[in-house]
Amino acid sequence: MGTPRETRREQAEEVVDRLETEYPDSTISLRYANRLELLIAVILSAQCTDERVNEETKHLFEQYDGPEDYANVPEDELAEDLNSITYYNSKAGYIKNSCETILEEHDGEVPDTMDELTALSGVGRKTANVVLQHGHDVVEGIVVDTHVQRLSRRLGLTEEERPESIEEELMEIVPEGYWQQFTHLCIDHGRATCMARNPDCHDCVLADICPSEKGDSEIDLASGDPW
Repeated sequence: MGTPRETRREQAEEVVDRLETEYPDSTISLRYANRLELLIAVILSAQCTDERVNEETKHLFEQYDGPEDYANVPEDELAEDLNSITYYNSKAGYIKNSCETILEEHDGEVPDTMDELTALSGVGRKTANVVLQHGHDVVEGIVVDTHVQRLSRRLGLTEEERPESIEEELMEIVPEGYWQQFTHLCIDHGRATCMARNPDCHDCVLADICPSEKGDSEIDLASGDPW
C-alpha cells in the first residue's frame, strides 16, 4: 500500500504535480465549435464515451445549426439521429427542451450561471461546470465524473460517494487554480492507468502515495471491495 501525504491538501497537491508532469497536454476531449455544441456534447456524454459522442456529433453539428433547429425538429426524429448514443431517446428530449428554454428565456444564448444552466432539461451540476469552464471561462467548481470520483476515493482524497459531496471536499483541498485541470488529469490517468476494473498499479506514477495500490492494499477504496 502506498503512503499518502500527511494531509489531504498535501496529497491533492502532490497528485496534481505528478499528473501534470505525466499528462502535460491534458484537456477536454469533446469536440465542439461553440457553447451550444459544447452543451449538447456534454449532455450526450452522460454514461457514454467521449469518442462515441465525437463520432455522433460529426454529422449532428452539420445537420443542426443553432437552438432553433433542435427546438423545431420532432423529438423522435432527433432521437433517430442520436441512435448510437446511450439513452438517446431521453437525451433527444433533454436537448430539444433545453433549446426551447434557451430560445424562450435566454435570447437564444447558452446561459452563463450555475442556476440558469442547471434549470435546463438534463443538465446537472457536472454538465453545468463543464459548460461554464469551457464555454464561458467561469470556474466555480470541479467537474466530478466517474474518473474523478474513482481516483479521488482511491487516492484517499475523499470518502464521500455522491459527486456533489465529493466536489465540495475536493474544492477544499485542490488548489483553486487547478480546479479545471484536475478533472482532465484524472480523466487521462483513469483512461491510461487507473482503470475501474484492472488498474495498472505497477506502472502508476502515484502508486507510492496511493492507499489503494493493489500490490499491498487489500481494498479498492473506490468501491470498498477487495481486489
